[in-house]
Amino acid sequence: MIKILLADDHTLLRGSLKQLLEDTQYCQVVAQAGDYFEVIAAINQHKIDVVVLDISMPGKNGVDIVKVIKSQKPEIKVLMLSMHPEDQYAVRSLKAGASGYLTKNTAPENLVDAIQVIAAGRKYITPELAESLASSLTEEIEKPLHATLSDREFETIRMIASGKKLSQIAEEMSLSPKTVSVYRARILEKMRMKSNGELTRYAIENKLI
Repeated sequence: MIKILLADDHTLLRGSLKQLLEDTQYCQVVAQAGDYFEVIAAINQHKIDVVVLDISMPGKNGVDIVKVIKSQKPEIKVLMLSMHPEDQYAVRSLKAGASGYLTKNTAPENLVDAIQVIAAGRKYITPELAESLASSLTEEIEKPLHATLSDREFETIRMIASGKKLSQIAEEMSLSPKTVSVYRARILEKMRMKSNGELTRYAIENKLI
């Protein structure tokens, strides 16, 4: 029996996923979490094989949560389940320690297959993710500008482009406004841009939002 932690801030989605997985007869949802702190509490309170984790979690970004999980419980496998297309977060998630990445509009049977593969100690790679991984191995000069950003900087540029103020970004990322300002300055320097307007235009043109 594969013991699973469902981590998503949408209660209804967790409920439907729990029903789907437990109908398979070989998956058991032993815990659920709606934010970062509940995830950490759950992995320390339960024997868990696989965490099905949303990218957009209150308290801390999903990519950062993967890093924490793998540092505290390296034996736990993580499957990212996100509304964001694979080309935005998949490679970053795998580099952080996730064993697979699926979008929320995937077929239910794909989710079940992914959990089985990951629980067996293998990576679950879709054809689209394989293409993203191949692209990430190309020469640095061929990479888009946003590929040079750290995970936190990447999340910051997406929030800026979505029209959020620095104070809002700071609250959502559990950081101080000063730290977010530092991230913004680094982003502008790395992207060779001068304003939020330029960042927003770039994010839209490159489908980051």
